[in-house]
Amino acid sequence: MNKVLVLAPHADDEVLGCGATISKHIEQGDEVKIVIATNASKGAPQLFTDSDIDFVRKEALQAHNALGIKETIFMEFPAPSLNAFPEYKISLELSKVFYNFRPTHLYLPHPGDIHQDHKAIYRAGLVAARPQGKYKINNIYCYETLSETEWTPYQERPFVPNHFVDVSDVFKNKIESMKCFTSQLKEFPHSRSLEALEALAKYRGSTIGVSRAEAFCVERQIC
Repeated sequence: MNKVLVLAPHADDEVLGCGATISKHIEQGDEVKIVIATNASKGAPQLFTDSDIDFVRKEALQAHNALGIKETIFMEFPAPSLNAFPEYKISLELSKVFYNFRPTHLYLPHPGDIHQDHKAIYRAGLVAARPQGKYKINNIYCYETLSETEWTPYQERPFVPNHFVDVSDVFKNKIESMKCFTSQLKEFPHSRSLEALEALAKYRGSTIGVSRAEAFCVERQIC
């Protein structure tokens, strides 16, 4: 059995980025844990109230339950201002989670995402996952998050996937999970819409000759 940890900057990134792959892991008998790293009411209380965060966290738990996830960890780092927050503090807390859970697979946001929070969580996650000592995470992948990854600035590292997961049989589970995020979903042609998720999955699938796929960039694979 694999132990899978998905690190999301904000609630819904985990489903947008790898919801179907999560579902496939669970159907294969793997243990999956989700870490939502931030609390926007801490970083921008003028924009996000405590009740706003409570609501989206309830949506996240419903979405995770729909996928069969048994444990979600909510951290309190101050979104959307992680660019002004010491990343070592994030790394230290993530290190504790990694050591206690000991994942075999780690999924991170892509470093080229336009949102600074995504970049910070990617870097802090990699620091926490350094292969030192007796324990190391053998498989680390970066997922693409619609409404962030496709807007990568020209000068940043683009998302060029080199790892694909055939999710044809479980993609419907991703859609049902995403429907729980009523506060986050947008109307098409916004990229954070169900239609856009479907279109991306078909495109990634056509890349490898299957009906639906999710794509990733390999950060580390130790065979």
